[in-house]
Amino acid sequence: MLKLDNKPLSYDRAFTHDGIQYPANWLRLSSLEERNALGITEVADEPSYDQRFYWGVGNPKDLDQLKTNWSNQQNNTAGTLLHDSDWRVVKAKETGTNIPTAWKTYRAAVRTACNARQTEIAAVTTVEALKELFFGAAEVQQTDSDGKGVVDSDDKPVMIANPNLATAWPTSP
Repeated sequence: MLKLDNKPLSYDRAFTHDGIQYPANWLRLSSLEERNALGITEVADEPSYDQRFYWGVGNPKDLDQLKTNWSNQQNNTAGTLLHDSDWRVVKAKETGTNIPTAWKTYRAAVRTACNARQTEIAAVTTVEALKELFFGAAEVQQTDSDGKGVVDSDDKPVMIANPNLATAWPTSP
């Protein structure tokens, strides 16, 4: 990241310094010496963090509050998934007909998935584990009983489905 007078500069954006307007392409076209002469410095990018789970780098939010919020979100998601088929239930009730089996199965699966996800949320013990539950990689390297990564005969990692991910939501019929 480039900074001038302790303010970040962006490539392809014009900037003003000491009353002089520099065009948007100046940073790309200028040499290191020209940037240094103005006092432009290059600094390491600020570490990033996921604001859904952290207040800042290395500063996690309260786990119990996060678990409550994410558990409530599962109810909201389940409600949204069920909403599109609610009319089928109302129609069946009003007309005395049956709800198609595929839709009954789907609606039950949504509720089951919601309960499973809430149980998984309740079981996590760290903010990192909660984040992994929802946003972890789909596949991870298999490990042996000592926690070491397993590799195949070509010395490539043996990948397996991530066991730490939340239960998947069902798809509608």
